[in-house]
Amino acid sequence: MLSPPPYYPHVDEERASYTGSSSDEDDISPREKSQTAGDGFTDFCIKNVAQAAFGRREIEIAEQEMPGIVALRKRAAEDKPLRGAKIVGCTHINAQTAVLIETLISLGASVRWAACNIYSTQNEVAAALAEKSIPVFAWRGETEEDFWWCIDKCINAENWQPNMILDDGGDATHLMLKKYPAMFKLIRGIVEESVTGVHRLYQLSKQQKLSVPAMNVNDSVTKTKFDNLYSCRESIIDSLKRATDIMFGGKQAIVCGYGEVGKGCCQSLKGLGCVLYVAEIDPICALQASMDGLRVVKLNEVIRNVDIIITATGNKNVVTREHMDRMKNGALLCNMGHSNTEIDVNSLRTPELTWEKVRSSVDHVIWPDGKRIVLLAEGRLVNLTCSSVPSFVVSISAATQALALIELFNAPAGRYKADVYLLPKKMDEYVASLHLPSFDAHLTELTEEQAKYMGLNKAGPFKPNYYRY
Repeated sequence: MLSPPPYYPHVDEERASYTGSSSDEDDISPREKSQTAGDGFTDFCIKNVAQAAFGRREIEIAEQEMPGIVALRKRAAEDKPLRGAKIVGCTHINAQTAVLIETLISLGASVRWAACNIYSTQNEVAAALAEKSIPVFAWRGETEEDFWWCIDKCINAENWQPNMILDDGGDATHLMLKKYPAMFKLIRGIVEESVTGVHRLYQLSKQQKLSVPAMNVNDSVTKTKFDNLYSCRESIIDSLKRATDIMFGGKQAIVCGYGEVGKGCCQSLKGLGCVLYVAEIDPICALQASMDGLRVVKLNEVIRNVDIIITATGNKNVVTREHMDRMKNGALLCNMGHSNTEIDVNSLRTPELTWEKVRSSVDHVIWPDGKRIVLLAEGRLVNLTCSSVPSFVVSISAATQALALIELFNAPAGRYKADVYLLPKKMDEYVASLHLPSFDAHLTELTEEQAKYMGLNKAGPFKPNYYRY
């Protein structure tokens, strides 16, 4: 996650020595272009609106694998539960997110959207959204200054006062709170879906700077288990294969962090024959890794020997310059956590190191002695930069986000105070039920006697809030 100086940071001067970028498109900034969509709409800033038809096909393909959010759209479209909602969105912009955006609009919302990651935007999808007269400000390969400019364009629009925020990393919340505090006080609710963003919300709440209610959907069961565990279990392999064509069998790999993301990564790497290590700070997660047959070590103990290093902590400086100096020739380094600070990439932008672009989002960093490491996505989210996330899993997360927005927007006064809340268990179960028909799954129903014995309502919720799935 990027953290700006007061408002717009200047691009790091050291970046001038870096050869190439992760964008495989031309070097003309969209901010210097004048573009018009088919109906004369101009309230957007993207790479190329002419790619709209291609992006529309991408969205249609994604919809086929997103049964839950599509079902929610059909069920709630007539009631328009988000009529009057004006949502600032700051998430990844890809085909799956576009399905969520168009669902929110069909439920009555007005939206303005920016990207939460400078490398994950699908330019053709952004074009398809702009062609539908949706204000979108994002393109793959933004500079950091572009990044904050795009979010600002979503927040500060003429004759448009936002009243809801859908965030992924807390950047829209952060910018509005810092630059537009009066506007922030008029927000009715924030929905946040990342570990990093939720951490920032809890910090604001602890400091008594959070003046609006916020919904933590990252820790909802449907988000944590399905987006973090099952999705990352598939997307980590897809990312590394697409980016490097690596063979996994016999490779030594270390995963830093054994939360849901780390568990998913380890399951797939182990299944393909990797020799696996885990680095952890939490004794409970460390014990889980040990019971799963993995060696728990300190990164320093194995850094000279491992072939693959994956961060999945959400923390900062997990992999430092000292670590990278000691890595073996050809070591593959990438990040699966949200924050772009897990790998200290800035420490590699020094005169004695040479950056060599291999392909989009793949760089060789070469030491004076000829040693090189392979860095993916410049330390940002590798699965959303070098590949894509399974649409079915995004459907689960998107439905969760949509329901959280509906809940906060329609909640009667006093239900939610200026604090951070978890998604109600009943909504978690509803999101899961929307996706069961895809598997032709049939739930068993409790009898009246069974429900009374367990002290449950026959319609749920079926587990207490403290239950660990």
